Amino acid sequence: MLSGLMVLAAAPAFAKPKVALVMKSLANEFFLTMESGAKEHQRLHAGEYDLVTNGIKDETDTVAQIKIVDQMIVTRVDAIVIAPADSKALVRVVQKAIEAGIVVVNIDNRFDPEVLKAKNLRVPFVGPDNRLGARLVGDFLAKSLKPGDQVAIIEGVSTTTNAQQRTQGFKDAMEAAGVRVVGVQSGQWEMEKGNAVAAALLNEHPDLKALLCDNDSMALGAVSAVRAAGRTGKTYVVGYDNINAIKPMLQDGRILATADQHAAQQAVFGIELALKALAAKTPQDKLDEVVETPVDLITAP
Repeated sequence: MLSGLMVLAAAPAFAKPKVALVMKSLANEFFLTMESGAKEHQRLHAGEYDLVTNGIKDETDTVAQIKIVDQMIVTRVDAIVIAPADSKALVRVVQKAIEAGIVVVNIDNRFDPEVLKAKNLRVPFVGPDNRLGARLVGDFLAKSLKPGDQVAIIEGVSTTTNAQQRTQGFKDAMEAAGVRVVGVQSGQWEMEKGNAVAAALLNEHPDLKALLCDNDSMALGAVSAVRAAGRTGKTYVVGYDNINAIKPMLQDGRILATADQHAAQQAVFGIELALKALAAKTPQDKLDEVVETPVDLITAP
């Protein structure tokens, strides 16, 4: 028997929470920027949490995104920060995650409040006022238009709340300026589809003065369609997101304006809310419903 020795039980190791960032299409520069911002935040806080990131190939592939969330549930992550591809279709799997004890935070595209209410769910939305952001862009565009001018809107995926809000913000600005919105068509957030829609709208409305695009990827497609139609300098293009690819076009006027919703920080805001909830053991139904983040008008430097 040993004497004079004290045996201390080893303290349990701190289990870092694991946060999953689930995004939409990683073919979209906006979400690559979002992912980079999240990874940099985790690198700076490596002792506080682990991060896993994933996204879908197609903006409309809700089935693939549901599978990603299901996988995160099975692997028992502590929190999911999600930019849903559809404001309604992802609610069911999110409910499953919450019932499994996972904290869920919504970023970028807001879940439909009525669908959440019907399922008695509270999922905090961390993101900008998309309607306000689009209104800022639309008001700036209106300075280059006159009452009675014709414009068209290239919408994102029509079942997403952020597309609906941006389209409404554009409409608000055009109505205030007395400008006619002669068409609203979905480009499904993608450059090629945005290009096809823009080409069709320009063909159908030869007097079109502007194309208002719900994101910059579609604006890139619209710029190509405007050039192909020989309308450069005659039909304005505006976008939303302020991705790097459009910055030269802002400088030379091919794109008149966009909105910056700070992609690199948006996921970080959501991650920080999730970590705070985990640390305080705040129940999902006690989290704030909306945490508004900045959105700014961006024009030529």
